[in-house]
Amino acid sequence: MKHTTVILSILLLITSCSTEKKESPREPLKIWYDEPALATVKDNPNGWKDDAEWLKALPLGNGSFGAMVFGDVNLERIQLNEESMWSGSPDDNDNPEAFAAQAKIRELLFNGNYKEATELTNSTQICKGEGSGHGNGAEVPFGCFQTLGDLWIDNGQKEPYENYHRELDLDDAIVRISYTQNGVNYKREIFTSYPDQVMIVRFTADKPGQISFNATMDRPENFKTYSEDEQLIMSGALPNGKGQDGLQYMTRLKGTNKKGALQYVGDRLVVENADEVTLYLSASTDYVLDPPNYNGRDYINITEANINKALAKSFDQLLSDHTQEYQNYFKRVSLDITPDPITPMPTGTRLERYKETKNDPHLEELMFQYGRYLLISSSRPGTLPANLQGIWANKIQTPWNGDYHTDINVQMNYWLAETTNLSELHMPLFNLITSLVPSGERTAEVQYHNSGWVLHPITNVWGYTSPGESASWGMHAGGGAWLSTHIAEHYNFSKDKDFLKRMYPVLKGSVEFYMDWLVEDPKTGKLVSGPAVSPENTFIAPDGSRSQISMGPAHDQQVIWQLFTDFLNSSKELGISDSYVQKVSQARNSLLGPKIGSDGRLMEWAEEFEEVEPGHRHISHLFALHPGNQISRIETPDLAAAAGKSLDYRIANGGGGTGWSAAWLINQYARLGNGDKAKSSLETVLSKSTAANLFGLHPPFQMDANFGTTAGVAEMLLQSHAGAIELLPALPKAWPTGSVNGLKARGDITVDMKWENGQLIYANILAPEEQEITVSYGTLKKTIQLKENEIFKFVMDNPN
Repeated sequence: MKHTTVILSILLLITSCSTEKKESPREPLKIWYDEPALATVKDNPNGWKDDAEWLKALPLGNGSFGAMVFGDVNLERIQLNEESMWSGSPDDNDNPEAFAAQAKIRELLFNGNYKEATELTNSTQICKGEGSGHGNGAEVPFGCFQTLGDLWIDNGQKEPYENYHRELDLDDAIVRISYTQNGVNYKREIFTSYPDQVMIVRFTADKPGQISFNATMDRPENFKTYSEDEQLIMSGALPNGKGQDGLQYMTRLKGTNKKGALQYVGDRLVVENADEVTLYLSASTDYVLDPPNYNGRDYINITEANINKALAKSFDQLLSDHTQEYQNYFKRVSLDITPDPITPMPTGTRLERYKETKNDPHLEELMFQYGRYLLISSSRPGTLPANLQGIWANKIQTPWNGDYHTDINVQMNYWLAETTNLSELHMPLFNLITSLVPSGERTAEVQYHNSGWVLHPITNVWGYTSPGESASWGMHAGGGAWLSTHIAEHYNFSKDKDFLKRMYPVLKGSVEFYMDWLVEDPKTGKLVSGPAVSPENTFIAPDGSRSQISMGPAHDQQVIWQLFTDFLNSSKELGISDSYVQKVSQARNSLLGPKIGSDGRLMEWAEEFEEVEPGHRHISHLFALHPGNQISRIETPDLAAAAGKSLDYRIANGGGGTGWSAAWLINQYARLGNGDKAKSSLETVLSKSTAANLFGLHPPFQMDANFGTTAGVAEMLLQSHAGAIELLPALPKAWPTGSVNGLKARGDITVDMKWENGQLIYANILAPEEQEITVSYGTLKKTIQLKENEIFKFVMDNPN
């Protein structure tokens, strides 16, 4: 590959490699422990209570199938998940009585009658039916993502053991367990293969005839386990929320052995005195993301075919295929902010020490790469998107139904997809969005008499688009706009015009709803949305009432501005300049925009209301700073400064402490160019909201904190939202020396960087197509020309 060298003022070509320091050995990217998670400790049936031992288990996943490996010695537990394991069913929750009250609510709000407006909103602008069951929807039509069950492997021993080691290697996505018992060294290897759609569990020992166990599968309800055709099968149906069976599922387990005996007896697989045993497990349901019926997958034959295909391969071939496919994603990005050798220690110990020291670059590296690992494991092309728990849940009633929350959470899951070079993994989100359009169009018509499609703060795999059952949080009509901004974001990074053409009608349909939804404020003449909430915050109105409902809250205005901007840019990219595009442009220019309050903070509502909870976890009125781009420290410095004051105020009043909220703050402060405050929020995530296995905690467990943290670290190192590619825009003092390879900038541009003593040493910039870009570092800003597939190398001369 050719190299192009650029000299920009102080940027010079280094002709000798003598200045390059010899790299120190890298600490392996492993989450590891010297003790098991205890399989004998029962889960709490309360879905809102975390289970400490489950949060020590190690996650595996291939996008559609997930597993949590406990690694207990005498009784192994591998908790199982399948992406579509949802109770519930499609249901009509649109409220035909809502529209009649909307004009009156607006009139009341414009006149300052907030108490009356809130009461009327709460009584009319909600779904019909049971909605999400107030986040406990396992038995109602909304349904709930829930555990597939457990694989139990009972070794029948109780003797003590030693030399225990349990690890998840992020480099190859394999869990390995080893220990010594009765003078025998045992090993287990577990991985979930995407190419072969099976989980593989291999047991070996260093002495012959030492492997014996009974294996079975179960779940808390709705299952039967039996032997059939030399396989162990668990199958059943989940309730549809209407008194009938809904989704059908099946899990198959097959074992092979070297020497010894292996047989199927009733609900058990029995192994006696084998030298080696390999288990093959495949699971599926009859679910298909194809409204309005959502079923039809041939899950029985699929699971059988997966097992048979896997049996036709050797273990080494299965392992090789798995590793190669996984590493195609994971190896794209590397991060090294640990220049000096470190003392190896179990991850749990490392995490506990971090809570005291707030200083462990390797743990921060590990957390960054763990987020990428978890997205690879829970979101692949053709699967459902990662949900509130990614793909891992051990309960029947999962917190918040394990659904897709669209007032930040599912969006946060995908912030890292583009920036950390996992663009293909973004596609499941677009498949879900597309599937929601038909039901979203019905909701727009029934609830609002509007065109286009709309989505509120929650959705599921059954096409739910109605408001929630309480207006205080459920009257967030901005979910469709926020989700739709991901369409333009994916295009901006990938430059995939075929994708943009395919998704343009979806984008336009979202725009059409808001064009109908906006009304003119009689006092200002500006276009405002409403009645609306600022998720999920409460203010004290001038009439003394506590309310969530207003006209033109900042969040709504910002997501609509971003949506309209994305639509206009997408139309330009596709050469569309019709009268509707012009109409949208005029509407965008008439939107009520961000406002700065008398205290210098960015206003959350159209008027200066006092917050009931000054440290509220949501920072929805700062969407325009991140993930939006309406506010930037370069183009709108006054608004950026006001956003910074809002962030500081939230933290000073106890905000930003819950996992995903602190993760959002990393990104927000990175956009402000404040690396030290971004790092402080990273410290909050790790020290206050991270479980023993590095899962993020709200609490209870939510995966978005992991994804948001990874996105935040990437945002600290590289930004491209404001036009220029900014190198090290928010590098904290705590990371004086390091390197990163493979990060992505908009324009399908790949960037590698190295820095020392807080200063950039070099950056390699690569694009698949010729293009002109602007690059900035500190006060330096220069326009350069990239050539097709040629590295453009910046080298800093004497940066100190």
